[in-house]
Amino acid sequence: MPTISVGRDRLFEALGRTYTQEEFEELCFSFGIELDDVTTEKAIIRKEKHLDDDLGDEDEEVIYKIEIPANRYDLLCLEGLAQALRIFNKQEETPTYTLANISKESMIKMHVKPETSLIRPYVVCAVLRGITFDEARYNSFIDLQDKLHQNIGRRRTLVAIGTHDLDTLQGPFSYEALPPTNINFVPLKQETSFRADALMEFYKSDLKLKKFLHIIENSSVFPVIYDCRRTVVSLPPIINGSHSAISLKTKNIFIECTATDLTKANIVLNTIVTAFSAFCLKKFEIEPVEVIYSDGKSYISPDLSVYNMEVSLSYINDCIGVSLEAKEVTNLLNRMQLCAELSVKDNKQHNINVHVPPTRSDVLHPCDVMEDVAIAYGYNNIPKRTLSSLRALPLNEFSELIRQEITRAGYTEVLTFILCSLRENFELLNRKDDKSTAVVVGNPRSSDFEAVRTRLMPGLLKTVGQNKDHPKPIKIFEVGDVAVLDETKDVGAANCRQLAALYCGATSGFELIHGLVDRVMEVIGAPFVPINDNSGYFIKPSDEPEYLPRRQASIIYKGKHIGNFGIVHPEVLVNFDIPDPCSFVELNLESFL
Repeated sequence: MPTISVGRDRLFEALGRTYTQEEFEELCFSFGIELDDVTTEKAIIRKEKHLDDDLGDEDEEVIYKIEIPANRYDLLCLEGLAQALRIFNKQEETPTYTLANISKESMIKMHVKPETSLIRPYVVCAVLRGITFDEARYNSFIDLQDKLHQNIGRRRTLVAIGTHDLDTLQGPFSYEALPPTNINFVPLKQETSFRADALMEFYKSDLKLKKFLHIIENSSVFPVIYDCRRTVVSLPPIINGSHSAISLKTKNIFIECTATDLTKANIVLNTIVTAFSAFCLKKFEIEPVEVIYSDGKSYISPDLSVYNMEVSLSYINDCIGVSLEAKEVTNLLNRMQLCAELSVKDNKQHNINVHVPPTRSDVLHPCDVMEDVAIAYGYNNIPKRTLSSLRALPLNEFSELIRQEITRAGYTEVLTFILCSLRENFELLNRKDDKSTAVVVGNPRSSDFEAVRTRLMPGLLKTVGQNKDHPKPIKIFEVGDVAVLDETKDVGAANCRQLAALYCGATSGFELIHGLVDRVMEVIGAPFVPINDNSGYFIKPSDEPEYLPRRQASIIYKGKHIGNFGIVHPEVLVNFDIPDPCSFVELNLESFL
């Protein structure tokens, strides 16, 4: 979860009182966050530079590092955190955010050119009028943008934020996508004008900005925002123009968020304007901007509408395990910035009408409302109870019994990765990928995790290959899930519970793994029967490429093929760097239920 650093004294000033460390830890726990560390700014610098932790001065500012939920973007700055805690402590009511009452003709316009669809198709904007900055607020304003870039913005790939001194610009604005050779401007903190392609080269040596160049540098067009005088406002998602840089003296701020995801862009814009509109001349009022596309479509941003949700009172009580009255539930929700009221249906069912403000983008489902009630009520206050009907699923119970039996046979259980490479899943097992079996991971982080395994065999062979110097014999097994494509399922794939066991040693033979198969069938209660007798199980020759020919067999249980066993093919052993012979079995456990 993300951690924010805030000055203790400034936070306490915003909360209207001071706390001991124990009291503040208790407040954080009650609100669902955690005081992770107490330090000082100089101590943080010393730690980053790996210097000795000398005793600091007594007058050093104390820094609280507070861990917050990953989806609570409104808590990423001191201003949002302090406001949420004040509301939680019943020191103030949840504010109502409003758009400035101006006509559509008077609104600042942002015209979007069609070429932007080639690179970053969306933009949302807003204006904060009459804002008052001091140094701490200004730093917090900049820091919030950085945190949003890293968090919901996914390092500016999804959303990039630009903030500008509106008094240095003149609308209407235009959002365009042009060849880099056609864009010239003075970037922020520079005094020389750069052409956009030269700017990419210049920033390759910049420790901060070079991480974002890949987003647009290989594109034939770069996104750029101009004002009506063709002054470059910003080159998203890289850098703003120097001309419109904000400062402590800035009074009117123009905010633009370009994005590849419109929903996330709206969340980011709402987070910024709601957190800092409290410092505007008209508190909690934001001036809207009209975004106009070339096809005539347009919308007003920001969208500060309140989302209404109806949640059953019985659902809240049943999930938490308490019996709360409707009034108590509404009071608890009000403390969590969710305005709530009781609603009674014709069937006398009690529901809670919840009004979700633009600050709470994390509330998407009744379970989110229930969670906020539980937090405000206090997890420590929820009575403990044991569900009499709670028991393991039959498949899990059966899997555990199988584990115990294989362990008694002298095998050691291992747990291997569910994800594997396509090469391990097919080529290294002498199989061809027919593209109809494996569930492939989109945009995998590593070639080692390209697909969901379709069998347990690669994982066990990799384990032996990495432990080939271990004393022999090596006897290991795994009970786990594999996944295969299945068009009959609503998600397009199905999980299957498998058992696999491997015997590795100089004397490893067909009879050793055959004996384990017979033992498993014996404890399950499946009799060995003649071929084509469907009352029990039998084995017959098979021709699987991962096994040695004529040293392998298929397991048929009640007329259904449930697995194979045999001696692993020498080519497969070489592929996994295993010098000793191995015998292996893998079968489907769900077939027995």
